[in-house]
Amino acid sequence: MAEKEENNEKGLPLKQEMFLEAGVHIGTKIRTDDMKDYIFKRRDDGLYILDIRQSAERLITAAKIIGKYPPEEVAVVASRVYSSNPANKFAELTGVDIIKGRFIPGTMTNLEYKGFLEPKLLIVCDPKGEREALTESVKNGVPVIAFCDTDNETKFIDFVIPINNKGKRALALAFYILTRELLMSQGKIKTYDEFRYDIGYFEQMIVVDKKKQEDDAEEVEEAVQEETPEETENNGKENKVEPKKSDEKENKPEPVKEEKSKKSDEKGKENKVEPKKSDEKENKPEPVKEEKKEN
Repeated sequence: MAEKEENNEKGLPLKQEMFLEAGVHIGTKIRTDDMKDYIFKRRDDGLYILDIRQSAERLITAAKIIGKYPPEEVAVVASRVYSSNPANKFAELTGVDIIKGRFIPGTMTNLEYKGFLEPKLLIVCDPKGEREALTESVKNGVPVIAFCDTDNETKFIDFVIPINNKGKRALALAFYILTRELLMSQGKIKTYDEFRYDIGYFEQMIVVDKKKQEDDAEEVEEAVQEETPEETENNGKENKVEPKKSDEKENKPEPVKEEKSKKSDEKGKENKVEPKKSDEKENKPEPVKEEKKEN
């Protein structure tokens, strides 16, 4: 109880040491103008440090925002491995949808796509790698909550959570807090003591079935083919033409015939020309002509 009171006085849902150990505050050597208000300082080695207090406060506020939507109307996009593992645990415990791996164009706009989703709220873990998700959310008028590092831009983002979005431990801690606070707002737990999961649970790697990976790969191929039908047709035409040319070249025995005919012609020419030249030289009376000129 004393620890909880101390944390509440500081405005942090966890001890400050836990945030520091997880590296939630560690940014990059790049700072965008959009993120300058969330920077605490710049270290001597050039790394920018995020304000832990703002990170904690915005995680709690984000959980309250998410709690206003039914779970089936919320989707989290996690394209990286370090974000997909804790995001998957967050989705399992809260009931929200999750889009793992590459965000396929048309996921939120193409009605014919098998994995089509139409969320009312989107959570993005990496604004740089998940730009397509931001673009489609703008087209559909879907508000976006995003984990943003010091090098991110906040364009198309409605609510920023300043955090190290590249660290495994930092992302696990972020989803740990989000999950716990969301379950509290949903009324599924009444106290923190009822939340029986720790940060290590959100760090655990997910074992993916090979069948699911193959099915996902097939869906990606189908989506890509639908996007670029002209390219596939051109590739098909090229593949049809190339084998015909190779077959024609293999079936033509032209080099053998040409060599034989050339050799026979050269032999014939040699036999016809050489005896005539030799006969003409022998029959010429050259010595007789020189004697006449002297007289």
